[in-house]
Amino acid sequence: MSSYQGLGRGLGSLIPTSVSSAAADSTGSKKEVLEIPLDKITANPRQPRSKIDRHDLEDLMNSIKVHGILQPLLVTPVRNGYQLIAGERRFQAAKYLGLKTVPVIARPSEEVEKLELALIENIQREDLNAIDRARAYSQLIEEFSLTQDEVAKKIGQSRSQVANTLRFLHLPDDIKRAIMDGRISEGHAKALLSLPTPAEQLKYFQRIVAGKLTVRDVEQQIRQVTVRTHRRSLGGDPQVAEYEARLAGVLGTKVKISKRKGRGAIRVEFYSDEELRALINKLTS
Repeated sequence: MSSYQGLGRGLGSLIPTSVSSAAADSTGSKKEVLEIPLDKITANPRQPRSKIDRHDLEDLMNSIKVHGILQPLLVTPVRNGYQLIAGERRFQAAKYLGLKTVPVIARPSEEVEKLELALIENIQREDLNAIDRARAYSQLIEEFSLTQDEVAKKIGQSRSQVANTLRFLHLPDDIKRAIMDGRISEGHAKALLSLPTPAEQLKYFQRIVAGKLTVRDVEQQIRQVTVRTHRRSLGGDPQVAEYEARLAGVLGTKVKISKRKGRGAIRVEFYSDEELRALINKLTS
């Protein structure tokens, strides 16, 4: 067993001051594992995880007490110490446990790489809530001029998954807070996005919270209301309303069918160039 693997025993009394073993970092390359003072590490300002409760760290803290920190933190040298790149949960757990030093892999890193590595690790190791994930995607796009396609490739998801996650940022603040706090699920949020206005989204959000509705319950209620609304606007044509609902479900956006005397048009809405390209791919694949 390498010396850094035993650092949890005694919570610091048996921690060595240096480590000569090597480990693979997030990129898969071999890097030297160092043992450095915890107070020399500052948090990553671009860390996508906005909230970590101590309760959520209990299992990790118990594991560290027995086995130590098995996976070194990833840091980059900065003035007067190091800045955390990846390993936020281990970093916070170590602080709660009062550890004096922690094992790290130190490497130089550009700002975009810090965010990418922290985001990738969180997605792969622990579920990031949808709002924090959407904000991290947005940061990559807005601050580092990446396209949704480029973000998708870097994190190993489809472009449509990235686009759909970014749509959560358009929800009212009360709903976004509920997603972050775990009061409603990502599935609930997706159902709410199918509603056309913030007022309607908030109306059904309150029903979800008050009535503890399942995602299926919400989808069914929204579908019934949508169909009734379409029936009124289309002069009571339930078939057209059903077509609209089916197309909206497949394309993931609002669809409007206008029909008169056997002729008409289909209006498909999009809200960015990326969404337009995604729609074209869906319709031509």
